[in-house]
Amino acid sequence: MSTLLHPAGFKAPLQPVTLQAQGISLIPLSAEHAPALEQAAADGELWTLRVTSVPAPGMAAAYIETALQGQAQGTMLPFAVRHDATGDIIGSTRYHDILPDVARLEIGYTWYARRWQRSHVNTTCKLLLLRHAFNTLGAGVVGWRTDIFNFASQRAIERLGARKDGVIRHNALRRDGSVRDTVMYSVIAGEWPEIERHLVHQLERHHAA
Repeated sequence: MSTLLHPAGFKAPLQPVTLQAQGISLIPLSAEHAPALEQAAADGELWTLRVTSVPAPGMAAAYIETALQGQAQGTMLPFAVRHDATGDIIGSTRYHDILPDVARLEIGYTWYARRWQRSHVNTTCKLLLLRHAFNTLGAGVVGWRTDIFNFASQRAIERLGARKDGVIRHNALRRDGSVRDTVMYSVIAGEWPEIERHLVHQLERHHAA
């Protein structure tokens, strides 16, 4: 597995790392995760949703290979999402569109098996990724992008406290060959301390319920 170069705009190297909290671990994605990702995607047949990039049956290995190519090129850092109590791989996420000169990266390619959706998992993963991005890597801004018709994703991003930057029209292909408009969101470093408190509070409320 290639280690990414130390980009000048960040204060630490972007390299494979394990992040853990609340019984959830983000572990470096590898080829051996293909069968587990296939199983996770099958929970809800997530590949049937036209506004997501979940691998279809038989495509997890290629999905991982593309992610690792992005890692080798310094544009991505992909993770598998693991439920620690069972050891199950329940989804995937990654940093992508890494821009070293301006210390910017985005969080995306995020999906979870249906049974873990609307749980504490997404908030936990975002807290881990944002903490690592801002506190360890020294990112100046973290962004998200989503399909204009992926309303669930937009609501989830907005619940994190991210601000909507705007819409890029006729921006990217969907899996069905249609062209989507892309909604852009971001959090800048100065906003992060308050957003961190907000996410921690959300998780505390979840575990107190």
